[in-house]
Amino acid sequence: MRVLLTNDDGIESAGLLALQDALADHEIWIIAPDGERSAQSHSITVHDPIRCRQIDDRIFASSGTPADCVIVGILGIMDAKPDVIVSGINIGPNLGTDIIFSGTVAAARQASFMGVPGIAVSINSYKPPFHLKPLSRFIARTLEQLVALWNPRHLININGPNVDSDALPVRVTYPSWRMYHDQLEEFHSPRGDRYYFLNGHPVETPMEAGSDWTAVAEGAVSVSPIYLNPVDHHEDEAYRSADFAAKGI
Repeated sequence: MRVLLTNDDGIESAGLLALQDALADHEIWIIAPDGERSAQSHSITVHDPIRCRQIDDRIFASSGTPADCVIVGILGIMDAKPDVIVSGINIGPNLGTDIIFSGTVAAARQASFMGVPGIAVSINSYKPPFHLKPLSRFIARTLEQLVALWNPRHLININGPNVDSDALPVRVTYPSWRMYHDQLEEFHSPRGDRYYFLNGHPVETPMEAGSDWTAVAEGAVSVSPIYLNPVDHHEDEAYRSADFAAKGI
């Protein structure tokens, strides 16, 4: 298969290199940001040019966001459309509500928007040593199955525990409710300007049966189909019964 690899940690990330090694039997293209782009969500560059510098054969460093990398790959750099786009392996999990902020997941979402199977892959650790090979080998073993299961209505979000073992259970999951308590650190410059640094950590992540967080916390690989069209007809009904809708006020 023709595989496009990208990420939000940058082109020199160990997670990206682990996927490149594991998928070496395929035709690999790499178009990844030239530096850290974490938490940039699905931002795309619309007013400025995107610079892409060739590093090696089929390997490019981009000045853009993860979603930009997918766009320039499909519409510009690659000589044919990829069969699948794999984004990661991200250092740190993308579980539950993290998928709203994640550049890693955004690249997979952009792929799906453009009619290409999009797979986001993350490991549940921020501290080394990172056991990336088991998760990358899992992707290599299951890639054809994942592509066959995909359809344009969703992306595939995969998270793995930071465990040095190939004998990991696999669970099909749904996104957990993972909320952060954000805090700001404020500094004042000698000129009177204010500077803010965002601090925060995940706090309440319930251990719900079937959720991605529960699976990874219990040492399993989590595979979540994430639907692109967020529809909730139950919530819609409450709005339809409101005065402004029911009475036309």
